Amino acid sequence: MARYSGPKGRINRRLQTQIYENKGAVKALDKRGKQPPGMHLRFRRPSNYGVALMEKQKIKHYYGLGERQLRRYFDKATAQKGNTGENLLLICENRLDNVIRRVGFCKTRPQARQGVAHGHFRVNGVKVDKPSFQVRPGDVISLRPRQNLLKRYQVIREEGVEGEPMDWVTFDTDSMVATVVGKPAGSDISLPVDANTVVEFLSR
Repeated sequence: MARYSGPKGRINRRLQTQIYENKGAVKALDKRGKQPPGMHLRFRRPSNYGVALMEKQKIKHYYGLGERQLRRYFDKATAQKGNTGENLLLICENRLDNVIRRVGFCKTRPQARQGVAHGHFRVNGVKVDKPSFQVRPGDVISLRPRQNLLKRYQVIREEGVEGEPMDWVTFDTDSMVATVVGKPAGSDISLPVDANTVVEFLSR
């Protein structure tokens, strides 16, 4: 799942949600949103199991998680106090690749994930190549000191990439540095999904 390379517009149409953000996927949902992928198919009312499975797939595709990784996050969320579903999504929101996408370094989460995996970013001056790295308050996210990297990501921003407003992360567009100033809350979750249904599904 973390390396899904199939047609992303197909996933958007199947899940009826803007999961992938590239132009083709956005256009596919806008143009054929009411028609599922495949020939001569119509949406049918899914069973309770089907609804829960779709909600789980939204999380996996949106954050680029594999089944094992999602299960680990679920176990971690269950051990924490509070609503398990919300805890699960907050763990996903704390991922380094998600923060990089939301502040506006990259156009999409797959692009942010690739940048981290290739070692383009540093956290507190130390290179981090794990997209799943959990950021903490006080962390400073910056590009590695290479001129070609700075130019590359400046070009991406010049192409119209805009970050999402977040109270818990600030972003200096001139120096291309993001600073984590707090922790995300339930209102900061960017994916519209019924997390409680996913919790019930994973608890089976």
